Amino acid sequence: MMAKQVKNSSFTWEGINRRGQTIKGDMTGQNAAMVKALLRKQGVTPIKVRKSSQGLLTIGGTKKRKITSADITFFTRQMATMIKAGVPLVQSFDIVADGIDNPSMKELIFGIRDSVSAGNDFASALKQYPEYFDNLTCNLVESGEQAGALETMLDKVAIYKEKTELLRKKIKKALMYPLVTLAIAFVVTLILLIKVVPTFQDMFESFGSELPAPTQFVVYLSDTAQEYYIQVFAILLILGISFGQAMKRSPAFRDGFERFTLKVPVFGDLIRKAAVARFARVLSTTFAAGVPLVEALESVAGAVGNVVYKEAVLKIRDEVSSGQQMHFAMRSTGVFPNMVVQMTSIGEESGALDAMLDKAATYFEEEVDNAVDGMTAMLEPMVMAFLGVVIGGLIIAMYMPIFQMGDAI
Repeated sequence: MMAKQVKNSSFTWEGINRRGQTIKGDMTGQNAAMVKALLRKQGVTPIKVRKSSQGLLTIGGTKKRKITSADITFFTRQMATMIKAGVPLVQSFDIVADGIDNPSMKELIFGIRDSVSAGNDFASALKQYPEYFDNLTCNLVESGEQAGALETMLDKVAIYKEKTELLRKKIKKALMYPLVTLAIAFVVTLILLIKVVPTFQDMFESFGSELPAPTQFVVYLSDTAQEYYIQVFAILLILGISFGQAMKRSPAFRDGFERFTLKVPVFGDLIRKAAVARFARVLSTTFAAGVPLVEALESVAGAVGNVVYKEAVLKIRDEVSSGQQMHFAMRSTGVFPNMVVQMTSIGEESGALDAMLDKAATYFEEEVDNAVDGMTAMLEPMVMAFLGVVIGGLIIAMYMPIFQMGDAI
């Protein structure tokens, strides 16, 4: 259930602590009275509380600067370190916030701190920001608080998020390299067609002879590009925006695209390995935290990152809840590698399912890393060859009439 939208303002305050020292700081709250009440709970006698110039922080709304998954990962790791070192929870928020440059992330941390200071537990405070903290994170923190092992659970959450963030970066690296290179090649080609080819075209008209077929084709492309390049950019922009909106707003379109990506040569295999790695990593983390297997599988379903594997995990959950062993349920889906199924079987029989899944996650994370390196090594010469053919072809086509004229002379 989504939390009710709350508008908090940022306040600067000045007060006196229990030692009689004058201290200053920042705090978010609905109004100055609430900020004063929170300060008194922390043992600070407020002197001045003023609304800062930073304005409103709208939970779930627009931030001054985007909060990235890397920011959330850093916050989780730092909180785990602070709690493990014995620093009180509320004080940990202030220490972590001091080491963060992103103003929006600072505001988020202060909002969590104020909620905890008001008497809420850590998990409840995190649940107020569902766009940044998923159900898996909130459930693990809640389990840690209930079991009195918050430091251990935060460490598990930090490891999970660090592994997930690293995996995401590897996939992004594999996908972005060819896309960026092809985009640059497209722009360079368009500049040649619009700015360079017309110069040669004026010179060719003075020759008075028929141009070679490749040159005629390039000249035709140049004329077309000069006439329609604005429309081409507009169409590409519209298609890009439409695709992004469809991915956000249409579950059917998003699911269809995710199914399609698994069938793409090379990239599909990378996405499969990444989904298996996420499945094993998340399930290992949740199961080791003491979360019942059926509930853990529900958390895993939302974290695998692909609808095919999400449906497979939900099917496994249903079969496990009816009494079926998990490795049999995994095998029946037909989407998990045999090695993962075998390791799951060994884990179930030995009572060390979390450890076996952790090994499987580590193995497939390394597989993704190797696949990214191999893909990059393979794509580099292919992209260079493509650029050579396109750019080199344009240049040769433009110089062919000059070569022919030289032969005639």
